Amino acid sequence: MMEAEQSVIAGGERGLIIHYEEVKKEKLSSEEDEDATADTEEEDEDALPYSEILDIFEEGLARLVQDPLLCDLPIQVTLEEVNSQIALEYGQAMTVKVLKADGEIMPIVVVQNATVLDLKKAICRFMELKQQREGGVKYISWRYVWRTYHLVFQGEKLEDDTMRLKDYGIWNRDEVTFMKQLKKK
Repeated sequence: MMEAEQSVIAGGERGLIIHYEEVKKEKLSSEEDEDATADTEEEDEDALPYSEILDIFEEGLARLVQDPLLCDLPIQVTLEEVNSQIALEYGQAMTVKVLKADGEIMPIVVVQNATVLDLKKAICRFMELKQQREGGVKYISWRYVWRTYHLVFQGEKLEDDTMRLKDYGIWNRDEVTFMKQLKKK
């Protein structure tokens, strides 16, 4: 294993980001040098193509996801998902289970003092990532979704987007229902 890869694994997520930035800086500086001295072939050997940088990054990320703390994450994990999982472990975030009408439960991670709007945004992001991974519907009109559906916790609608989830009594691992609004006659 290369020394750089070992430092990525030892440094965890921060090491992975730092290593990626170092490789990126090396590539950029080598491209600048290449422009300045096009006839020097030694610099071509030092520069890493983008595809190799991406491979190194993905390999390091795959090793990072094998950590017991992060093993629940999908293979095509995003940095946002890694950060959310770490925040959960340190008690800075909570998981709200959103129950859809079809019985599917979406585990949505939000910060401890999240508002209803934060929960809605997290649901949107969760669905976008799910669609990207599964190749589902390309576009969802969230304006339409929030006009026709609402979130309910223990029979109470979560109507005020500025209100914190804790003010509604929602804590870690509580279940919120995603239900269609009934039309008024």
